[in-house]
Amino acid sequence: MRHGFEPVVYDNLSRGNRWAAKFGMFELGDIGDAARVRSILEKYRPSALMHFAAYAYVGESVANPLLYYRNNIGETASLLQALIDFTPTPMVFSSSCATYGVPDRLPISEDHPQQPINPYGYSKLVVERMLADLDAAHGLRSVSLRYFNAAGADPETEIGEAHEPETHLIPLVLAAARDGTSIKVFGNDYDTADGTCIRDYVHVLDIADAHVRALKYLIDGGATCAVNLANERGYSVLEVVATAERVTGKSIHVELVPRRPGDPAVLIGALEKARTLLGWKPERSDLEVQIRDAWKWMMRQS
Repeated sequence: MRHGFEPVVYDNLSRGNRWAAKFGMFELGDIGDAARVRSILEKYRPSALMHFAAYAYVGESVANPLLYYRNNIGETASLLQALIDFTPTPMVFSSSCATYGVPDRLPISEDHPQQPINPYGYSKLVVERMLADLDAAHGLRSVSLRYFNAAGADPETEIGEAHEPETHLIPLVLAAARDGTSIKVFGNDYDTADGTCIRDYVHVLDIADAHVRALKYLIDGGATCAVNLANERGYSVLEVVATAERVTGKSIHVELVPRRPGDPAVLIGALEKARTLLGWKPERSDLEVQIRDAWKWMMRQS
């Protein structure tokens, strides 16, 4: 809203929280309900859309792939059909670095081969391909933002992570600090400095800023593209634990367990395209800042 847009949130709340939709209008509905989507499009006549609706648990996608193909691909196809029938409305799509799979070079640039290793990653890749095809066929322009690891929370504790179950490393580590429990570390025999996986963490405020920039890019006539949201810097699991100990002032017990299948040793994204195309660069790239904001949010909820 600070950027001159009036948002309308459309969500079925199957995995979300009504309290999180704090800004603009809220409409309850499913993206697979074509009639409901058409009525919302007619009611508000949006200048652009941001598509976040998806299931996003990698492990669940492996155990129940049809759930992910039905929801992330099938329901999105229904949404896109409604958009085409209404008018080809520009879209910012929430994609993922999971579309790359195991990288063969670092940092991972947008032209890296996309070879996802789980149904979640495949589902995001298929939607990217659908969007490219719909641009060619109907002129529906889009920006697919390939998130690396989203982290942090609003520094003023207005909003933050609230997953059930929680699967993200930073809130799990902070919960272990809060509750005096242990955190499982999956593998310490990777080809990294301390043997644990390295990931590229991006603050949610920086992700939000990238979405606004992508929205303006499309409204100004920008072409369909895919862009990484990354810091071009990685931190290991043990570095996350050590940083959380500094932020919280608490000792965190680590339980070493075997590797999970398919976990790449290192995922670090290139950010040059985002910088050049959208004028975006992360402002809260320091891991300690990200963890401090997440800890403040967690303490407010306690």
